[in-house]
Amino acid sequence: MTALITRDELKAAIAAGAVTVVDTLGGAYYTQQHLPGALALAPADVDTQASVLLPDRDAAIVTYCSNPACSNSSQVAERLAALGYGNVRKYREGIQDWVEAGLEVEAG
Repeated sequence: MTALITRDELKAAIAAGAVTVVDTLGGAYYTQQHLPGALALAPADVDTQASVLLPDRDAAIVTYCSNPACSNSSQVAERLAALGYGNVRKYREGIQDWVEAGLEVEAG
């Protein structure tokens, strides 16, 4: 099971530039809105894109999707761990929680 990160911990890590955030929804969802600086990496693309998007296997990485009911963030986090990424956590509450807290998102 992937370790979790809270909204406040993630917000601080983003502000400090200490984490790579991975949006696991991808496509139109990513274009519509995503966490600041997030990279798009859907479950189907992990095997082909992870090494390009995430070259440092020791970097702090946080995956997220829409909300706790969405399994994409778990799937991507578990696959990254299987590929040798050693510092992967999951923001279980997802972008819905982030937006409801009034925090900044990016589009495009």
